[in-house]
Formats: sequence, structure tokens, C-alpha cells
Amino acid sequence: MPSELFESGLKIRREVLGNEYVDRALANADDFNRDFQTYVTESCWGAIWGRPGLSRKQRSLNNLCLLAALNRGQEFEIHLKGALTNGCTLEEIKETLLQIACYAGMPAGVEAFRIAKKVLAERKAAGAAE
Repeated sequence: MPSELFESGLKIRREVLGNEYVDRALANADDFNRDFQTYVTESCWGAIWGRPGLSRKQRSLNNLCLLAALNRGQEFEIHLKGALTNGCTLEEIKETLLQIACYAGMPAGVEAFRIAKKVLAERKAAGAAE
């Protein structure tokens, strides 16, 4: 039976990353990684994203900085989409990517801007408002 933390984390995870992504992640869970999906949902999304101290926009921008610095391109892309869902503006994202380049290094900034251009082009092609 899912815990309260899991349920609240699942709600936040769905709101930020979208049902399609979360459904796919949970559907791909098996006996080996099911506990990991529970851990991610409870710890990251329930215990951290569910805290009141920062807005979702702030958490999204923080994640972009951290994921770029750690060279985690796939997660960066997912969280960039989440940042847009959370209401981050293109200006806020651009400024965050510039800060990434300054503090995490130029290669991290280059990769962050490359991924952002890809995501924004995909959104434009899909008819999303900018």
C-alpha cells in the first residue's frame, strides 16, 4: 500500500513531468527497480519537492544548475520541460543557463543551451506557446 509521502510525491511528479513520462517510468518498473521508483517518488518528489520553502519554479531552476554541473543531459532535458511546465520564463531559463556556463564551466553551458534549443524547437513544432 503506497504511503502518504508516495501519494503526494506522485501527484507532484505528475504535475511537473507529466502523466506520460511518469506512467512510462512506473510501467517500466520491475522487481529489480520498483523499490527505486518508490524511493524517487517518496524522497525526491514527496519529501523535497513537497516542502514549502521554495517555489516549484525555484526548484526547477536549481535542478537545471545541478544537472548541468553533473553532466546529466537526459535528466536536464526532462527537468527543462518541467521548468517550463512550472512557469519558468525563457528569460529565467536563459539567465540560469548563463549562470551554469559561468559556474559549472563552458562545456556545461554549451550542452545546456544545446538541449534547451532542442526542447524549445520541439515545443514550437508541437504548437506550444513560448
